[in-house]
Amino acid sequence: SLNVLGVSEIKAAGIRKGQIVDIEEAVSAINSSLEGAERMAGYSVSRVITSIGGAHIESQNSKGVVAVATPEGEITKNDIERVIDAAKAVSLPSSREIIHVLPRTYAVDGQEGIKDPVGMTGVRLEVDTHIITASSTSLRNLEKALSEVGVNVDGVVFSGYASNLSVLSDTEKELGVVLVDVGAGTTDISIYVEGAVSYSSVLPVGARHITNDLAIGLRVSLESAEKIKLFLGAGSGESEAAEKTASRQDEIDLSELNLPEEVRKVSKKTLIDGIIRPRLNEIFTFVGLEIKKSGYGGQTPAGLVITGGGAKTIGTQESAKRMLAMPVRIAVPTGVKGIIDEIEEPSFATAVGLLRYGSKYELPKSLKSFIP
Repeated sequence: SLNVLGVSEIKAAGIRKGQIVDIEEAVSAINSSLEGAERMAGYSVSRVITSIGGAHIESQNSKGVVAVATPEGEITKNDIERVIDAAKAVSLPSSREIIHVLPRTYAVDGQEGIKDPVGMTGVRLEVDTHIITASSTSLRNLEKALSEVGVNVDGVVFSGYASNLSVLSDTEKELGVVLVDVGAGTTDISIYVEGAVSYSSVLPVGARHITNDLAIGLRVSLESAEKIKLFLGAGSGESEAAEKTASRQDEIDLSELNLPEEVRKVSKKTLIDGIIRPRLNEIFTFVGLEIKKSGYGGQTPAGLVITGGGAKTIGTQESAKRMLAMPVRIAVPTGVKGIIDEIEEPSFATAVGLLRYGSKYELPKSLKSFIP
C-alpha cells in the first residue's frame, strides 16, 4: 500500500468549474498547498502528477488493428504498442488533445475478450480502446500554472479516472459500475464494464450549486452557506436509521457555527427537503441521462459509487437511490497508510488516485508526491 508522508488542503482559487480562469490566483493557491504538504513530509517536490477535469473532457471508444510483426506470430509488447497507436489515430479538432488511451479488450485472429495477448500466437491483433480527450487550452493553462509554481509535470490524468483508482474494488469493476465524483463545480462520471473504463464524461454541476442555493434560500453569505452544508453533512452519518430519528426533530440549531448573519434556528424541512434535496435530485437526474447516453445502463449491476467532496452532503445516498433505482455506496480512498486520518475522506479520492497512478506506472522514484 502507499505510504503518505505529507498532506495539505487549502481553499481553491482561480478555478471555476474545474478549469483555471485566473492563473495568478491558481498559482498562489497551488503554492500554499504544495508548501504545506512539503513541510509536513520534510521533502521538496520537483515533479508532480496532476489531474484535469471540467466539462471540456470528452470520451470515445476506438478500435485498432495490426498484423503481428514476428514471422512466428508470437505477440510482443511492441505489437501491443503498435495496435494501441493504430487505435489512437482518430480525427480530432486542433483544439483537443488525447490524454488517455485505455485498452478495454483485445482480439487475436477474431477471438475476442482477451485481456493480455502478450505471448499468444496469431496473425491479426485487434484492440478496443477508450480514449479520453481534453481541451488544449485547459491543458496549456494547467501546465503554465504548474511551471510557474516551479514543478515539472510528469503526467496529466482525468480526475474521474484517478478517483476510480482509489475507491473502486476489482469486483465492482468486473461486474460493471458507475463512479460519480461530485466536486465543487463539476461532477465526473466514469463507467466500468467488464473490468475496463468504457465511458467518461463531466457534468458542469456540483456541490457548489447546493451552497449557492442555501445562500440564496437562507439569505446568508456563501461562506456561511458552506459551513451550514458541512455541518449538516457531518451530523448525517448517512445512516438511514439516524436520518429517520433526526427527522422527528424539525428544528436545527446553528448557533454553534457563530455565523455573522446570526442565523440560529432553522427548519430541517425547509433546508433539506426545500433546498438541498431538489438540487441533489437534479444532479442525479443528469447522471441518469449520462448513463443512458453511454449505452451501458444495463451492464452495471454493482450500481453507483459516489465519491468527491460533494458525497458528504446530507441525503446524497438517498437521492441517488431514489433517482436511479440502483445500489449506491459512498466511497473513501483505500489502500493507503501513513497520514490516513486526513485522507480517508471522499474529497481525497482524486489525489490518492494520482498517487496510485504514479506508483503503478513506475514513474521516476522522486515521484511519490502529489498535488492535492
